[in-house]
Amino acid sequence: MNFLAHLHLAHLANSSLSGNLLADFVRGNPEDDYAPEVVSGIHMHRRVDVLTDNLPEVKLAKGWFRPETRRVAPITLDVMWDHFLSRHWEKLSPEMSLPEFVRYAQAQVTVILPDSPPRFVNLNDYLWSERWLERYREMDFIQNVLNGMANRRPRLDALRDSWQDLDTHYEKLENSFWAFYPRMMAQAKAREL
Repeated sequence: MNFLAHLHLAHLANSSLSGNLLADFVRGNPEDDYAPEVVSGIHMHRRVDVLTDNLPEVKLAKGWFRPETRRVAPITLDVMWDHFLSRHWEKLSPEMSLPEFVRYAQAQVTVILPDSPPRFVNLNDYLWSERWLERYREMDFIQNVLNGMANRRPRLDALRDSWQDLDTHYEKLENSFWAFYPRMMAQAKAREL
C-alpha cells in the first residue's frame, strides 16, 4: 500500500527498510522469526500506521469519501500518500533521486527474501521489476493499483470506485499531504516514530 512512505521514513530514521516493508506480511509477534533490526523495522511500521491513521488531516480526508467507498478510504489514502511522495520526491528528498533511492531500497530488502513469506516474495517480484515506487507519481498507475487490489480481494471491490473520490478531492488531498508528511519526516529524523 504505502510502500514508498514506509521505506522513506525508515531511511530517515535509520531503521530497517526490510522490516518496514515486510511488516504488512507479518502477523503477531515477529521476535522469534526475524533478526532484531528487522523486528525493529516491523515495529516502526506498525507505529507509523497507528500514527498516520489518527492524524487529524487523515481523519478529515477519510470524510471526503462517499458512503459507498468510505470503508476502503484508509487503503486508498495510503496509496495516494505514496502518489504525492513520488510526485514531490525532489522537493522532499533532494539528496537522492527517486530512482537511486529505489535501487538502494531494493538492495536492502532483497537480503531478507530467502527467509520471507511467499506473499512478500511475490510482491517484491513486481514491486521492483515494474518500478511501482516510481510509477506511483502517475495517477493512471494509482487507478491500476486500486483496481488490482479490488480484483485480488473481492471484499475490497469498493477500491475500484474510490478512484472518483481521489479525483474529486485531489487538491485537498495534496494539501493534507503537505500538512502532515514533512512533520512525519522530522519525527523520523529525530527517531520519534
